[in-house]
Amino acid sequence: QVQLVESGGGLVQAGASLKLSCTASGRTVSSFPMGWFRQAPGKEREFVCRINRAGSIRSYSDSVKGRFTISRDNAKNTVYLQMNSLKPEDTAIYYCAVDTSALGSRMVDSYEYWGQGTQVTVSS
Repeated sequence: QVQLVESGGGLVQAGASLKLSCTASGRTVSSFPMGWFRQAPGKEREFVCRINRAGSIRSYSDSVKGRFTISRDNAKNTVYLQMNSLKPEDTAIYYCAVDTSALGSRMVDSYEYWGQGTQVTVSS
């Protein structure tokens, strides 16, 4: 029903910036909250941030608050993640997802559709 494709990951040094993109196809996602999650080696997938349907309300995990910014362009069926002041602990595979329950949850199980992920590696 929904396909998500992330892009924009790469290898950078601490303090650098990256901007990730996630484009949906097959069904419009403009009516659903969306989120970004990440999974580092040896760790469980964790919440990074979310954005409501209109793009007016955002929520961030404590570890990225003040450094990352989520945004969306519903006309393009795309959500973005601007990452600044990157740290080595930000190294992970980053996934975008659609909350089809429309509850704006931080829980992995609330998101039905997921992208394939894009690798972000931050060196010391």
